[in-house]
Amino acid sequence: MKFLKFTALAFLLLPALCFCKESDVYIGVSSKYNPESLPKIGITNFFPKDEANDEERKAAIKLSAVMRSDLLRSRYFEVEDNLPKPNINDLGKTFAKYRAEGIDYLLFAEVAQTEENQWNIKAFLYDTESQKAILAKNLKSSNKTLRRSAHIFSDQIVKLLMGKRGIADTRIAFANDSTGRKEIYMVDYDGYNLVRLTRDNSIALLPRWSNDATKIFYTTYRNRNPDVFYVDLKEGKIKPLIKNRGLNLIGGVAPDDKSLVLTLSRGENPNIYIKDLDSGAMRRLTDKYGVDGSPSYSPDGKFITFVSNRSGNPQIYIMNLATQETRRITKMNWTDSPQWSPNGDWIVFAGRQAPNHPIDIFITDITGSQVRQLTADAGWNEDPTWSPDGRFIAFTTTRSGKRQIYVMDADGSAPHLIANIKGNAFTPSWSK
Repeated sequence: MKFLKFTALAFLLLPALCFCKESDVYIGVSSKYNPESLPKIGITNFFPKDEANDEERKAAIKLSAVMRSDLLRSRYFEVEDNLPKPNINDLGKTFAKYRAEGIDYLLFAEVAQTEENQWNIKAFLYDTESQKAILAKNLKSSNKTLRRSAHIFSDQIVKLLMGKRGIADTRIAFANDSTGRKEIYMVDYDGYNLVRLTRDNSIALLPRWSNDATKIFYTTYRNRNPDVFYVDLKEGKIKPLIKNRGLNLIGGVAPDDKSLVLTLSRGENPNIYIKDLDSGAMRRLTDKYGVDGSPSYSPDGKFITFVSNRSGNPQIYIMNLATQETRRITKMNWTDSPQWSPNGDWIVFAGRQAPNHPIDIFITDITGSQVRQLTADAGWNEDPTWSPDGRFIAFTTTRSGKRQIYVMDADGSAPHLIANIKGNAFTPSWSK
């Protein structure tokens, strides 16, 4: 079954989800990050503008809880929450108190309900040492986008203090069979806001995000042939892209969103092709005896990695797109689903070292000289996908019985279930 899978071989604001209005104020700050001691953020109880407004109070609690979770999940900070509302008229005394308690930054927000039942949010991050606001944000949000307001502000805190991009405002697309058929879904990175995207009533799998996060390409059997369609998230429509007879399996999207790398059969053994999305032209990359599949792009778009059984069992190869020079980088019993890390240094993949071993997640450097096993003794683990900051890996696992999506650190530590979603999950893809 695993070999058949191989042989049968996918911080941004979408206009439909954007806030109505927002403004930012940034003030330069040097990071206090030290690997021996994480910066400590104190989160006060976010507060309603009108203490008598119960809806404002609930929105403030929700906003605070989401940001606490985001900042903890980032692994960049210590977090102390449920601090009392600051005395706005005497912030100096408040900052001195928290500074003495080892808190480096203080986060608080005021939430006000508008006549249109929207939320006006005024959020602030203060440096307790300088006693100055280093980040201030005014947001307008609906109930539907309140969690996203928190995610975006959390990502801005990570960017400001750590100089790194945050991943709170990202999502994971995946296939799921809870309806009895495989359909494409997406969920926020923290397991909330599950959305079903397709109703193909067939087999839909291998979702792959465009780099601008406005499209999700996928393979579907809706017309009784594995064709490539895509979900246009701006328009809320599903559109066909490739409907050639035979296998049409999405592999990856180029970093500039101008082409796709795919596995096509065209009446022959499956081979790797590139499709130009502007002209529609196809370019064939492989023409070897055997099966080539599971392709994906390097972050600079100059290389692809793919799986081929040309040497016997499926192994991982790298191809230079300019010269089509190809080299093998694994020597295992079986491999599948290679995905390049965002910084280009590592390739994550599913594989096994010997026959009858379970499938596990591995990483290798691009020379193949360093191979590290990330999962072990925990069911079958497949379909790895990198977070856009390269610090985490999402994957499917059967460790709890059914196939579920877990996330772990890039070194294999701290694996955890993203959400208890009905049905079995397959082929996750993390948005850029």
